Amino acid sequence: MSIAQPAVPPVPSPSRAASRLSRFFAHPVLRIVAGILCTIVPMFVVLGMADAFVPKPLRAGWPFLLAACMSVLGYRFFARRIERRQELPELGLAGAGRNTGAGVALGAALGLAVAGVLAAAGAFTVTGSNGAALLFKTLPEQVMVAFFEELMFRAVLFRIVQQRWGSRNALIVSSLLFALAHMPNEHISVLGMLITAVASLTLSACYLLTRSVWLSIGVHFGWNYFYDGVFAVPVSGHAARGWIQVSMPGPEWLTGGSYGPEASAVTLLVWGAAALFLLRRARRR
Repeated sequence: MSIAQPAVPPVPSPSRAASRLSRFFAHPVLRIVAGILCTIVPMFVVLGMADAFVPKPLRAGWPFLLAACMSVLGYRFFARRIERRQELPELGLAGAGRNTGAGVALGAALGLAVAGVLAAAGAFTVTGSNGAALLFKTLPEQVMVAFFEELMFRAVLFRIVQQRWGSRNALIVSSLLFALAHMPNEHISVLGMLITAVASLTLSACYLLTRSVWLSIGVHFGWNYFYDGVFAVPVSGHAARGWIQVSMPGPEWLTGGSYGPEASAVTLLVWGAAALFLLRRARRR
């Protein structure tokens, strides 16, 4: 005599579960949201845990670098497990060092061009020094900022919108959202928003030109570090803290005021020229 056993529902196989996950994230908007979350959540977890459990004297720089690494790993998880992609050309290591170095040089050159024009106009004057240690203190944070913002806005947002709706729409959408993401920053202005959107066009052109994020990461870092590490100038509304002290007298439309050079008309011209040049090169290629 046997006892009837209750029916047990079949357990979905890993491949079937993965297929369902892929179908769920088939819509590009859902994939964009998932990609952004996978990129920024690990970063905030690292920074939050370091702030909560590590004494302040022991938090010199490394949490930012670890957060940048976790953003990359989070993006790789998204690309492999959610998008089901094995090849990740946007993070390819071939030419990564060369493109990153070229980007850093270009970003610093853009910063130097803006500073040169402002200096010629009497709106950028060196007044002293804060100590060379600030060159190293600000570096890890700017590495993190360049990595996670470019992963979000180029590797996730621009790439997915471009695949679904084309390059022109991707340029518009990524630039608009990049500018909107900077709206909560202190001292933001209409000119600052416009320049931020133009900067996004330049960074997206870097991605179009190389089909990877390394050039745009370099440009992003080079510009930010030039003003936040080398020169003590506000960056996107954040307080100045760099090595060389600078006085920037003059009207806000010229100097950018408390928001920094990213709200200066000179920056609009310089970044606008860079965007046009890089977009033309990307279109030819």
